[in-house]
Amino acid sequence: MKKSKIRKFYLIFGSLLSYAGLAKAVCPLCTIMAAGGLGLSRWLGIDDTISGTWIGGLIVSLILWLLDYLDKKKIEFKFKKTLVWLSFYILTIVPLYFAGILGEPGNTIWGIDKLLTGIFLGSLVFYLGFRVHLFLKKKNQGKSFFPFQKVVIPILFLISLSFVFYLITG
Repeated sequence: MKKSKIRKFYLIFGSLLSYAGLAKAVCPLCTIMAAGGLGLSRWLGIDDTISGTWIGGLIVSLILWLLDYLDKKKIEFKFKKTLVWLSFYILTIVPLYFAGILGEPGNTIWGIDKLLTGIFLGSLVFYLGFRVHLFLKKKNQGKSFFPFQKVVIPILFLISLSFVFYLITG
């Protein structure tokens, strides 16, 4: 039954990727994809490490999106990047803790809460995917190697991490 839900998740998620035509940098579509993946995985009862992966990706997507917006509007303030990064994690993790979602006894992997582990690694992997896109773009004279590379690479990194967590926790 669980494998059937996983297959449905990837089928729905994969079909959503086909609508990537309007994508821009770390864009609203990336954010919607991450949120959709998170909501769908929770609804399907998928392990919290995988849900956390998508929460982490969503957080990084929103952070990069906001920082890009602030830069375009030439809004500057002291410790801008640090404050934005910290704010998003605090505004995500603290409510999850007080709602009783984080810190459930026995819901751990490697001695750390599954959701928190997923958030941390999902954030890291999404950011690495974004950096890989920037590296590839730089190597190709400022152009992407393929259409929607900015969307595809970070999302593929999240999908890969989700699959690894599925193998570990499944």
